[in-house]
Amino acid sequence: MPNAETAIPQPVNYIADSWSECATVPDAWNIDPNTREPLHRMVTTVPGDLERALRHAERVYEVGRWDEDARRRRADVLERVAAIIETRTEDIARTDSLTSGTPISVTRKVAAFLPARIRSTAADLVNIPRVKSLAAGGRDVRLYKVPWGPAAILTPWNGPSFIPAAKVVSAVAAGCPVVLKPSEHAPGSAQIIVECFVEAGLASGALQLVHGGGDVGAALTSDPRIKIVSFTGGPGAGRAIARSAAEDFKVLQLELGGNNPALVLEDADVDVAADGIFDGMTKLNGQWCEGPGKVLVHRSLAEALREALTERIAKVVVGHSLDDDVEIGPISNAPHFETLQRRVDGLRDLGATIHRPARLPDLDGFFLSPTIAAGADPAKATAELFGPVVSLHAVDSDEQALRVANANPSGLDAYVFGTDTDRAIEIGSRLLSGEVRVNGAKLADLGDDSAQSFWGPAGIGGHGPAESVRVFCGDRVVGVDSPDLPL
Repeated sequence: MPNAETAIPQPVNYIADSWSECATVPDAWNIDPNTREPLHRMVTTVPGDLERALRHAERVYEVGRWDEDARRRRADVLERVAAIIETRTEDIARTDSLTSGTPISVTRKVAAFLPARIRSTAADLVNIPRVKSLAAGGRDVRLYKVPWGPAAILTPWNGPSFIPAAKVVSAVAAGCPVVLKPSEHAPGSAQIIVECFVEAGLASGALQLVHGGGDVGAALTSDPRIKIVSFTGGPGAGRAIARSAAEDFKVLQLELGGNNPALVLEDADVDVAADGIFDGMTKLNGQWCEGPGKVLVHRSLAEALREALTERIAKVVVGHSLDDDVEIGPISNAPHFETLQRRVDGLRDLGATIHRPARLPDLDGFFLSPTIAAGADPAKATAELFGPVVSLHAVDSDEQALRVANANPSGLDAYVFGTDTDRAIEIGSRLLSGEVRVNGAKLADLGDDSAQSFWGPAGIGGHGPAESVRVFCGDRVVGVDSPDLPL
């Protein structure tokens, strides 16, 4: 049974404007990654309840009114959501930490940022007109931004509160009725987020919550009543969603991640590069889809960089994710822990030397020292690592590093380290990636209007400012025709 100090309430559905119990999965528990002790029973949504959610989403969808007053009323609801979330930030931070393994010092920062993310979308609702007049020689022609329709939102375990909050607020602001399914490995934080939205007084059917694994996700995303799918997760599930969505040409936003390259150029400052790569490979325990994975370093700097990274790893504090002084917690869940171990073993089989210098705590959790796998053939080291692990490869020139990176592009993020900023940016602009960071590995957007596409295997679509309009709305032109038009 769960420990009273670490137990998380068992998740429930929110369907057709009411809360209801989920079915439990036999002999399955969500467990504390620090101790492998149970947190709560694993749950799922039965087909009949999922059907109720889909029927309700279809029934309540309408284009709606988008004049200034209507947008203001919707924005006011989102402002209430932000205010309610502010009263739940410690609950969110603690639940995030217990499900993702990320240290609570970090999850508190994430939880504290959520109200600002909600309010940003509320501001977009007020400031971005959803109807505008087009130049048409005096005729009345208007461009409408119209919500696509019922949206399925599937979120991962590594961003258990932020990703559901960000996707849901964008879709709700757009006017798409949302059916949210969080990861079965980390449903607790999404539960709290939905509670905050519901308490704020959403319109009927604006947001529903279901739970379960891949079978529930597949049933949801393949249903013809769903018009848009927003998914962040693994490439296998992303491809399955894309195949099923092709049947009725759903709109897709699929963020799938990849083995993001980090190029350490010949003129790089080794300490700057080591600081950035270490920051990136340990942030969120390395469990973020935009983190560095394959480090391509000029041969003249390779040994110095390996030593600098090893020194930093040896000093890091690994421990229980709820301890305030811990810098890295455990891997989120047993399946991913096993996957990471296999991928490190795979790099060893490719000829890499494995360096794991951090001291691990005396706990029976999914703990892993930040790891450097040095010396494998970079052409074969292509698997996404998604943890506190990087592979390190010496190359003979900056141009070779660029060629190797683009031969197996991640398509999502990349990094370049070099003292000649102009050259680093120029090389970065040639990487097949939606975002390239120079001399750092932070998580926040590079600029106020940053936007990135998901290139190649990283998925479909992208993200950037005004997500509600950019992703969850389509264009519709309505206007008076004219016999004077040439054709």
